[in-house]
Amino acid sequence: MDGQNDQNDTSAPAPFGIAVALALAGGVAGCLCLPALPPWPWLLPALALGLAGWWARWALRPAAAALAGFALCGLHAWLALALQLPPTHERGDFEVEGRVVQLPEHGDGQSRFLLRVERGAAPPFLRGRLVRLSWYDGWDGVDPRRFHIAPGSRWRFTVRLRAPRGLRNPGWFDSEKHALARRLAAVGYVRDAQPVAQLSPPAGVDAWRDGIARRIDGSVPSASSRYVRALALGDTRRLGDADWEILRATGLTHLIAISGFHVGLVAGFFALLAAGLWRLLPGLGRRLPRPQAAACIALAGALLYAAVAGWALPTVRTVLMIAVLVAARLWRRPLRVADSLALAAVAVLLADPLSVLAAGFWLSFAGVAWLAWCLPDARGQPLLRGFLSAQWVATLGLLPLSAVLFGQASLAGPLANLVAIPWWSLVVVPLSLLGTGLEALHGGAGGWAWRWAAWCFDLAWPLFEWLAAGRFALWWLPEARWYALPLALLGAFWLLLPRAVPGKALAALLWLPLLWPDRHLPRSGEVELVMLDVGQGLSVLVRTARHSLLYDMGPAVPDGYDAGERVVLPALQALGVQRLDALVVSHGDADHAGGLGAVRRRHAEAALFAPHGAGIDGAAPCLAGHGWEVDGVRFRFLHPGLHFPYLGNEASCVLRVEGAHGAALLVGDIGEVIERGLLREDPAAVRADVVTVAHHGSDGSSDAGFVAATGAAYALLATGHGNRFGFPREIVLRRWRHAGARILDTAPGGALRVRIGEDGVAAVPRRESHPRLWDAARRLAQGRCGFPAGRDCVLDESRRPPDAADRRRHR
Repeated sequence: MDGQNDQNDTSAPAPFGIAVALALAGGVAGCLCLPALPPWPWLLPALALGLAGWWARWALRPAAAALAGFALCGLHAWLALALQLPPTHERGDFEVEGRVVQLPEHGDGQSRFLLRVERGAAPPFLRGRLVRLSWYDGWDGVDPRRFHIAPGSRWRFTVRLRAPRGLRNPGWFDSEKHALARRLAAVGYVRDAQPVAQLSPPAGVDAWRDGIARRIDGSVPSASSRYVRALALGDTRRLGDADWEILRATGLTHLIAISGFHVGLVAGFFALLAAGLWRLLPGLGRRLPRPQAAACIALAGALLYAAVAGWALPTVRTVLMIAVLVAARLWRRPLRVADSLALAAVAVLLADPLSVLAAGFWLSFAGVAWLAWCLPDARGQPLLRGFLSAQWVATLGLLPLSAVLFGQASLAGPLANLVAIPWWSLVVVPLSLLGTGLEALHGGAGGWAWRWAAWCFDLAWPLFEWLAAGRFALWWLPEARWYALPLALLGAFWLLLPRAVPGKALAALLWLPLLWPDRHLPRSGEVELVMLDVGQGLSVLVRTARHSLLYDMGPAVPDGYDAGERVVLPALQALGVQRLDALVVSHGDADHAGGLGAVRRRHAEAALFAPHGAGIDGAAPCLAGHGWEVDGVRFRFLHPGLHFPYLGNEASCVLRVEGAHGAALLVGDIGEVIERGLLREDPAAVRADVVTVAHHGSDGSSDAGFVAATGAAYALLATGHGNRFGFPREIVLRRWRHAGARILDTAPGGALRVRIGEDGVAAVPRRESHPRLWDAARRLAQGRCGFPAGRDCVLDESRRPPDAADRRRHR
């Protein structure tokens, strides 16, 4: 778009050009970076003003586009939040009818799927909404294996729902952002005790995709069938954690699922097919010229394949770019790659401004933009040189975004991509797509192509496994400040300028805030505590100037949610903790020790302490009186004693951490009897500036005398949102408030970061230090569901329904 639409004012940027696309994206991103949304009545006139300025032919058109993007994104965000389940209906049971959309996931003792609610018997606030449901094996006395949740099928059942709510930690996947981007109204699970009925069998594109996936499994006997499914259909359900670790370590995640390149291959095949057909039947050229016909059929093929792939963002972006090129071909107007990319970005942002919440949006458009800018004349280069140049540009240009979006950089990625891009893209992917196409034409015809694709995939996969196993394959990066990304992008731009541009070495300095950020470590004698938000469990990181200790590792469900893998390890990486010196398991309950296995696999060198009799292999007992000192900070166990029997909660390791400027007390799940005993034995030892509230605030702990004796300025609570045990009890909160302590809870605040230093004690919840606009919207609904003041009326997503052992342990 070279400005020909603005012939009357040549100074005005093109209405859908590069400058306008960048401004529009900036306005959308700026809105989503706000800590709170502006009132929606203000956004309506702002949108009208922005659109009017965009349409007018004046030099400030990009500013008008930015205003329009800001207002449009704000309205979409308000609508997405309004679609979520009202607080007054939290934990309610509803009978719903709906259709299963996309591909369900089966395994780990449950089935997880998306349901588009239909009218039926559903209440008005659920009709037409999208909900994510789980169906647990054997829960409520009904075995769901009698029913097969298939994509495209319609069902009627009773579900228990809650608004989307996730955990908030450094480095943790933000499920609330994900729910907002997908317009998810609620999450919950099926109540099997109520009648369950399948209203219609599977139907539609998703049912066809599921059927093709099963045929791939039947045709490919090797384990590589899971990768053929991913490359042919974008179906990554069978890829496990180990698979994703290898892909991340080698920088190949962008290739394993359906990408824009796959859509381009399909479009090119359809274009060649149309061109051949027009050559065989010359009479068709009199109705529609061959170039225009090939372009239209290529677009039709791209649309068809994008639907088969589930309309993932990279496919949508590629389809839009192909549509732009087809339109230019039909109108016989030249169009540069940069112009088509800008027009595709404008189309995506206008259709769904919340798509910028997905990492794929930035990686997709940024990757093509870097290549279009750095290699405009790649056609004239030798094939190998052009490929190596493209690989260098993509690696350097996308590294800042990858570091910020994923907190990691693959050092083995450039080498792995040199092999994977040509081999997978030109051999494995075409064979996978060929098998899918043949299978669509005739059942059983695509098996040979899928088997060849798996065989070709297996040839190169051992190399990638070897690269991923290298010590330096994956570089985890701590969280950086907001200015680190623009500085690194400026540095990449400088490095990719022509060779004659001076100062390339200085450009590398601009990467330092991103690759080596300040971790804000405590000074000698200071202590920092980070109580992670793990749901209904506990995990506390204790850091000194040069050492780190982890007290408890959060909950885990067998073959399901593991806080150690999903929360604790990502948080440690985001905080820049490369080595743990000690691990303390307060006691053997699953909500405290569940994540130990995952943490030990990554930090096998750490010393391990646990109560004697807790059943923790390789652990030394945490005996009262035992201690050590590092960096001017004294660590000492206060409980249990040498002859104290293992009694579960009552045998919890009690750890005192005392620095030069104050102390902290970590008490696990001890009860009132143990608290009184500690107070009698050593009253001075229980005095601390920061105390973790025992047993998540149950009324069997936090003895009034013990609470008063601590003299704590801060009482830290680790609870899950709307937990079924009703923790913390109001009587416990009153005791701590009466003693003068400020209560901080992971449930409403997310991870709690506390620093005991020479300036005193400072504490900040994650939701305050890193506010998100959906937090502000949710705060408007707090206190309306019968919870104590200041607590959210939402549930923790990390836990499944309780079993009998849970009830006995927490009654």
